[in-house]
Amino acid sequence: MEAAIRINTLSKTFGNGRKALQQIDLSIAPGEMVALIGASGSGKSTLLRHMAGLMAGDASAQGSIVIHGRTVQRNGKIASNIRSVRSGIGFVFQQFNLVGRLPVIVNVLAGTLHKVPMWRSLIRWFTPEEKARGLEALRRVGIAECCGQRASTLSGGQQQRAAIARAMVQGAKVVLADEPIASLDPESSRKVMDILARVNREDQCTVVVSLHQVNVAMKYCARTIALHQGKVVYDGPSVGLTPAVLRDLYGAEADDILSLGDAISSLEDKVKPVPHLAWPTPMAQAA
Repeated sequence: MEAAIRINTLSKTFGNGRKALQQIDLSIAPGEMVALIGASGSGKSTLLRHMAGLMAGDASAQGSIVIHGRTVQRNGKIASNIRSVRSGIGFVFQQFNLVGRLPVIVNVLAGTLHKVPMWRSLIRWFTPEEKARGLEALRRVGIAECCGQRASTLSGGQQQRAAIARAMVQGAKVVLADEPIASLDPESSRKVMDILARVNREDQCTVVVSLHQVNVAMKYCARTIALHQGKVVYDGPSVGLTPAVLRDLYGAEADDILSLGDAISSLEDKVKPVPHLAWPTPMAQAA
């Protein structure tokens, strides 16, 4: 089976010499929901942005990223047809990335802009069928009644659900979510994670979600990839990330990842664990 996401020898060095990513090799199968964890500065957001073609890796590393058989970048250069490639990649940002002054439905229908003529996108004219698709996506995320409101009037959790609806309207086969619950209250966090899991299950969509807490990863994702200082230090079953393993990988930083916090204490009794699939022996190494 062809991988949904294939990353080979990807590295990223910033101008100040800091190595944000170091020789990343990953393969993610179609339909997987994978958690990407790590302390702040571990490289999670940087890796997701490379997957989406928003950043280019080091040319010297001769790295590559291929999504569903289409090249996102190779040898430090973004693919020339990246706009077309991105049409199949939904990106859910931590800070929602909605236009606050526009109605929610218009923000959601922005997911169709890669399919419509330029003149229609400029005047924000959508067909009845497109509007119906947008409303259905809003219904699926539970905020259809907010369709006509300005996006800025929604709560943070509602805005994040609208951002997910935008990816659904886009028809993305890969959804990359960059710490989507980091700025949300406990109940909103639960709803957003439930929706991502449902999109993964019902739409057979590959989902990679970066998270700050391993507890959430264990409840929603059978597989977790852990980063530390830009390196993959664990790739295997989420249930294998015990406190002892995390402290071995992260040292003192493990307390940050293990921290339950208000969101986790609320999620603890409300979210049923996902059935964990059989997985090969995890890759783990000292950081």
